[in-house]
Amino acid sequence: MLGREVVDLLRAQGRVVRGLTRAQLDVSDAGACRTALEGADVFVNAAAWTAVDAAEEHEAEAFAVNAQAAAHLGRAASDVGARLVHVSTDYVFDGRADAPYAEGAVTGPRSAYGRTKLAGEWAVAATCPDHVLLRTAWLYGDGPCFPRTIARLLGQRETISVVEDQHGQPTWTRDVAGLLVRLVDAEVQSGTYHATSGGRATWRDLAQEVARSLGADPARVLATTSADFPTPAERPAWSVLGHDALAAAGVEPIGEWRDRWAAAADLVLGGHQP
Repeated sequence: MLGREVVDLLRAQGRVVRGLTRAQLDVSDAGACRTALEGADVFVNAAAWTAVDAAEEHEAEAFAVNAQAAAHLGRAASDVGARLVHVSTDYVFDGRADAPYAEGAVTGPRSAYGRTKLAGEWAVAATCPDHVLLRTAWLYGDGPCFPRTIARLLGQRETISVVEDQHGQPTWTRDVAGLLVRLVDAEVQSGTYHATSGGRATWRDLAQEVARSLGADPARVLATTSADFPTPAERPAWSVLGHDALAAAGVEPIGEWRDRWAAAADLVLGGHQP
């Protein structure tokens, strides 16, 4: 979802951009990464192993994509003099905070996915001095995502149960793409930045907003807890990220999550019925 949004935005702005699919670039091949980056000023790495639960049993495979490939891309970007923008995740934190995580907060991933993504951050920082680490979370957009799942379930059932003990910031991929481009254009200092909407929500909060957008009664979305939906990988209970680094760089952050959902809803839910 995010890679397409970045490419579409840059093309709409009349910029020269080349989007590489998995078939066109095997990021686990160091030589292929070096060749792919020839002539690039900026390279955005949106490739990742994102199957969070599957990573618990396939951590080596997830590490190859999320960490080793990040090192290949970091070295290649450094070799050709390109800035590397590397997309990371809230899962690098332990999820036990009660205030927004600062960009420099202590990390402590509690899943294989989080461990491999944190290793990817380290790899980029170690191999490419000119980098932007962009952490994001709770993404939705033009593809399989939580709001579309909720819309489908509301069309099938009278009520649904959604957890309300996980807190985060629902974030539209189009907004992340816009922020990413603003960061590059501002030539910000190398470092870590957070690309999430403002405010905070639970998954139930978002599901109820989806219901409202569909003209359905939000009371049909019932509250439950994570304990009722056990998964192989532990989900962070707290995924609220702070945006101080954006303020320090003079880059406008993404707006409040409810406002951004209101702007995105028709595009994300087009064709869905409650």
